[in-house]
Amino acid sequence: MENFKLIKLHLEHPLLRITMNRPEKRNALSPEMMTEISAALESVAGDEDVRVIILTGEGNTFCAGADLEYMQKLSEFGAEENLADSRKLRDLLWKIYTFPKIVIAQVHGAALGGGAGLAAVCDMTFASDDSEFGYTEVGLGFIPALVCVFLTRKIGAQHARELLLSARKFSAEEAYSLGMINSVVSCPQLEDMVKSYALTVARNSPTAVAMTKRLLATTAGMSMEAALEYAASMNALARGTEDAKKGRAKFLAKK
Repeated sequence: MENFKLIKLHLEHPLLRITMNRPEKRNALSPEMMTEISAALESVAGDEDVRVIILTGEGNTFCAGADLEYMQKLSEFGAEENLADSRKLRDLLWKIYTFPKIVIAQVHGAALGGGAGLAAVCDMTFASDDSEFGYTEVGLGFIPALVCVFLTRKIGAQHARELLLSARKFSAEEAYSLGMINSVVSCPQLEDMVKSYALTVARNSPTAVAMTKRLLATTAGMSMEAALEYAASMNALARGTEDAKKGRAKFLAKK
């Protein structure tokens, strides 16, 4: 596994912990950090011994959003450069959302702007009771363009509209009440709780997990009729996998 400058990797099969490691910058997202997170995911995509990814941040912040120094450079960019830069974040969010393994966000402290976006695209998100979320882009003259697509699907248009247009910060408890995160955990217990949960879901069939994530991503924009037809085809395909055969044998042995 390659060495990185802006993230830390801790591999403890079947778990891989990816820690954003810019505590002096509150783990702000830079193009380099996005590239490293993407490369880290790619490095284990085909590793059957890695079942779950845990994404977290070093220090007292999960991720405070975009790198301010880099944002100052954006004024010098032309249209093509800005589009390429935007696509870099798009590609990372989509990679996490569709990654064939379970990705869990372990959030503490602030998750703002792009940091809240990272939390929104993970399969599960667990946050400490001192966490603070916020889609702060419009307050800075930017728009939460990419995050909007994912957040609307996750919590519905009405709640997403209010959060994105107000740019206000909100607590982990409110994030939970909106369905944005899965659980609020006492800060000292967060890491142990996430690890325990990750080890539990790591027992599931990796093939079935990958296919289910593909199903969720693909059917999101389909009509009901098209989604059901696609789901039926995926169901038929899944039944012929080795994991399904092993699962049937295990079930019948119990009977």
